[in-house]
Amino acid sequence: MQYLISVIDDTTDEELRRTGSATPAEMAAIDVFNARLEAEGYWVFAGGLASPSSATVIDNRGGEPLFTDGPFLESKEYLAGFWIIQAPDLDAALELAAAGSKACNRKIEVRPFHGE
Repeated sequence: MQYLISVIDDTTDEELRRTGSATPAEMAAIDVFNARLEAEGYWVFAGGLASPSSATVIDNRGGEPLFTDGPFLESKEYLAGFWIIQAPDLDAALELAAAGSKACNRKIEVRPFHGE
């Protein structure tokens, strides 16, 4: 079963929020966690995301697409990155997510993919 592990950042440090960067220590811990996921066969894909200010929102539900700079919602929390993992069950996914939360020093949300 595949799961999306979302990294939720709520930093109040404007420089970190602007750049979307983790500290060097956090990056080193994330690299170790990624290596564990790969070595143990859980790894599917992962990525960090740029800051919310770099987002473009597109709404093409009407006659013409509307492009808007910036995040859809102004929020204290935002999606900073993610892992997609293959795990045998939710318990295993939650255990891995707890380790990921510790590695990146941020809150984590876990969701299974539809149809799994």
